Amino acid sequence: MLSEVYVDQPDYAALAAAAYEARERAYAPYSRFRVGAAVLTASGRIFPGVNIENAAYPMTICAERVALFSAYAAGEREIVALAVVTPTDEVASPCGACRQVMLELAPRAVVLLLSQHGQQQRITPQELLPHGFGPLQLEGAREQPE
Repeated sequence: MLSEVYVDQPDYAALAAAAYEARERAYAPYSRFRVGAAVLTASGRIFPGVNIENAAYPMTICAERVALFSAYAAGEREIVALAVVTPTDEVASPCGACRQVMLELAPRAVVLLLSQHGQQQRITPQELLPHGFGPLQLEGAREQPE
C-alpha cells in the first residue's frame, strides 16, 4: 500500500493504521514475531514495511528498514514520522541496526512505537540511539598523513 496524504500536521492514526495493516503481510515463519512499519514523508506519502525472515538468519531484514529503504528508493529524503507495531503487550524498541538507520535516514522524524493492543509511545531517533555514530563522525576521520 502506498498512499498519499497532505502533511500539515502528521496523521499519526493513519500512519499507525498503515503499520498495523502492513504487519499482516510480514514473513516471520521462524520467530513468529510479525512486525509492521510505515514511514510518512514530507510529501505526504506513506511507505509500508514488514519484517522478512530467512532460514539463513543474518539475511533477515526488519520492517523499519524495509519502510525507510522503500521511501528512499522512491526518491523521498524527508521522513516526517515512522510507526512500528510489534506483537507485544507493551511497546517494544527497535533493534540496534534499525536505530542506526533511523538516526541517519530520519533524524528529525517522530518514531511512534505501538503494541499489538494499541499502546503507543512517541520518541525520537536521538532518544533511541544517544551518542550515535553518523556522517559527522566520518567527516572528522578523513585519512590523515602519517
